[in-house]
Amino acid sequence: MKKVFSLLLGAVLTVTLLAGCVGTKPYEAVDIRITAIAGPTGVGLVELMQKQADGKAGNNYTFDVVTAPDQAVASIANGTADMAAVPTNLASALYKKTGGKVQVLALNTLGVLHVLTNGEDVSSVYDLKGKTIYTSGKGANPEYILRYVLEHNGVNPDTDVKIEFVADNDTLGTLVANGTAKVALVPEPKASAVMVQNKDVKRALNMSDEWSKVNKSGVPLTMGCVVARKEFVEQNPEAVRMFLQEYRASIANVQADVERAATLCETYKIIPKAAIAKAAIPNCGLTYVEGALMYTQLSGYLSILNGYNPAAIGGVLPAEDFYYVQ
Repeated sequence: MKKVFSLLLGAVLTVTLLAGCVGTKPYEAVDIRITAIAGPTGVGLVELMQKQADGKAGNNYTFDVVTAPDQAVASIANGTADMAAVPTNLASALYKKTGGKVQVLALNTLGVLHVLTNGEDVSSVYDLKGKTIYTSGKGANPEYILRYVLEHNGVNPDTDVKIEFVADNDTLGTLVANGTAKVALVPEPKASAVMVQNKDVKRALNMSDEWSKVNKSGVPLTMGCVVARKEFVEQNPEAVRMFLQEYRASIANVQADVERAATLCETYKIIPKAAIAKAAIPNCGLTYVEGALMYTQLSGYLSILNGYNPAAIGGVLPAEDFYYVQ
């Protein structure tokens, strides 16, 4: 019996040792191409960009910083990127455009929109009645959010106000700074840049707050996310988990050390100047939400947009496989 017990004990120890060896198998880094848009959706990546530059990242990341959301969407659609940080409504439209070949991995940005004034008195949404509101967000999150908030405050966006669309945020910022646009809906970091440029410009309304006041579902503004090609996710599950772990840490580090993050934003061309980035980051709505909570928040937000205007999300709500929930 002693001999049998010894043999069994030896066998158990051997299996345990082998299992330990398998469990400590080193992780093999995977090449991941990521497209980031200059601005709020890209801010959370800067610490990971620096980690890659320092040779300390878990994967081999290559970053491409672009200036327009359409460029980021195209990079996923044509397969030149594996992941991209994009506006949430465009992520939904991309799902439809590619026939369901993308997944959203995590939310990275909540509300970044602010009503700025230069010489006008605005303290409530109702005060916007009769005014011209300048914005650059035609056919994107800003337009739909503005219309939704106006309507739910009893202001008709087609008759009670005039919405003046301009080509881009640089143009919008110039018009606010020089006083041509006395009221404007401006996203970060441009809002902070304009206020640094002209001290007469005031931050009148935070659209995240105004959204929460009229949206009784409790769904927050969820304006930015990171998406990936579904094929890449299926072929590289461990690499995706590693990325999400590092991305979560990157966003947390940005929030913990704004001054350092501001410098990195300038270094990696996410925001042109560190001084502007330092002022903007606290107002950029940075977040990290994954899994079931991500599904709840984003599906709720897209449902609201779909009920308001299906074109805002590509014409139809994404199916459940749009959401990466592990």
